Amino acid sequence: MRETIIQIDSINPVEIFGVNNSNITLLKKQFPKLKIIVRGNTVKAVGDDSQLKAFEAKMKLILEHFNKFNQLTESQIERLLDEGNAQVTNATEDAGDVLVHGNAGRVIKAKTENQRKMVDCIEKADMLFAVGPAGTGKTYTAVALAVRALKNKEVRKIILTRPAVEAGENLGFLPGDLKEKLDPYLQPLYDGLRDMIPAEKITEYVEVGIIQVAPLAFMRGRTLDNAFVILDEAQNATEGQLKMFLTRMGKSAKFVITGDVTQVDLPRNQK
Repeated sequence: MRETIIQIDSINPVEIFGVNNSNITLLKKQFPKLKIIVRGNTVKAVGDDSQLKAFEAKMKLILEHFNKFNQLTESQIERLLDEGNAQVTNATEDAGDVLVHGNAGRVIKAKTENQRKMVDCIEKADMLFAVGPAGTGKTYTAVALAVRALKNKEVRKIILTRPAVEAGENLGFLPGDLKEKLDPYLQPLYDGLRDMIPAEKITEYVEVGIIQVAPLAFMRGRTLDNAFVILDEAQNATEGQLKMFLTRMGKSAKFVITGDVTQVDLPRNQK
């Protein structure tokens, strides 16, 4: 007899265990010879080696499924336990224009021809310029592509940057640390992330540096390797800033630069 402990990190335990531990009840039916105990965000199983190895394999499938689809229902748990295929429950959805599965299993797709062009271009090239009017989904699609690359382990981090230019108003001094000062400017990027990644995971990713927020002016001197980098509102960058940014690309990096040339907020004397 031995025991194994599985820690559920950066995920609300209810999402995995189910309401009133309903998903754990299904696991207990699948493994009647194991003693399965849930405490907080940990699952402990006690039993013989062969059963524990099978249990660990099923839990790995369940966690992989949730990380990919951000959803876990009782019927999906049953299928995972019976068939052991983490892709089978959403096979019909995971095709075509689907970029990523957001929170609560929301399907996020490329909806327009130009969004589909963004997807095609970033698969063929390392750097993509998306220029167009507001509301066409440039930023949202870029964030979805970044999250997909992170989930598929094509990159190790996502870096979000934007020129800190006020849109026609003088906001004055903003309190807080660097991140807090920048957050108002980066809300469109955060809004996209919140649709696609659970809040607990975003907080952890920011803390450990998997998601980084940096003002464009502070990018100088960095070499960005294994990263998906989004420069939003690039029409508010100067020529010098753009040259500096574009030369930051390192190995295995993807750059997406978005902007709308009709909405420049730079001072009139600034080129």
